[in-house]
Amino acid sequence: MSEPVVLTIVSDDRPGIVEALSQVLENHGGNWAESSMLSLAGKFAGILLASLPTEEVESFLADLQTLESGGMKILAQRSTAAPPVRDMKEFTLELVGQDRPGIVHDISSILARHRVNVLELETECQSASMSGEMLFLAKARLQVPPDVSIERLKQDLEDLANELMVDLKLQE
Repeated sequence: MSEPVVLTIVSDDRPGIVEALSQVLENHGGNWAESSMLSLAGKFAGILLASLPTEEVESFLADLQTLESGGMKILAQRSTAAPPVRDMKEFTLELVGQDRPGIVHDISSILARHRVNVLELETECQSASMSGEMLFLAKARLQVPPDVSIERLKQDLEDLANELMVDLKLQE
């Protein structure tokens, strides 16, 4: 029987981080299932879903400490697969606008109020081609409960977009 383990990793960015993680996982008969990893401001940051034989989990977690002694910060948590929620609708939200503090909080407050789950979120800031001002770009994959009014959610997001003067699209 296998057991899922979720890891979050932060380290100074350097070659070999992924190899070191995959080696420890392989040493314990584990499988690298899903991950998202990137370099930000000279740091490596990642999240990884691994699956290991149940009898190997404890020794795997102990061996991760050797990576921590090499400068990685690793948080590992055993997981159980949540039962799928029936009839959930998936949507994509895209936003482009002038960067300012609080955009993510403003949008996530509306999403939380409507009980929308953020499955995936990618954001970046980039210089606008003509003006040189900083633009904030966001793309999210959302899961909406079946009893939530999509029209009300869209209206609340559009009201916020008008207030923030950003372009926002919510689509299935």
